[in-house]
Amino acid sequence: MTGAVITITITLLVVGGITGSVVAYFRLLRHRADAVAMAEFRRLAEELPAVQQALHSQLGALDERLRSIENLLRSVG
Repeated sequence: MTGAVITITITLLVVGGITGSVVAYFRLLRHRADAVAMAEFRRLAEELPAVQQALHSQLGALDERLRSIENLLRSVG
């Protein structure tokens, strides 16, 4: 009887160890994927001010053109 208990205990410990290792491995993979995604978000966040400044400049140029067109239309009308 004690031999069976010892065998079952050893088997459960081995299975538990393997299960724990597999779970830890997949958690590691998930964290690596999260780290890659976070690095991409950081890169995009660093580029954002330059892109916003370029858009702001383009909007200023469009605003200037629109004002000149409005002035032209008012002088004609």
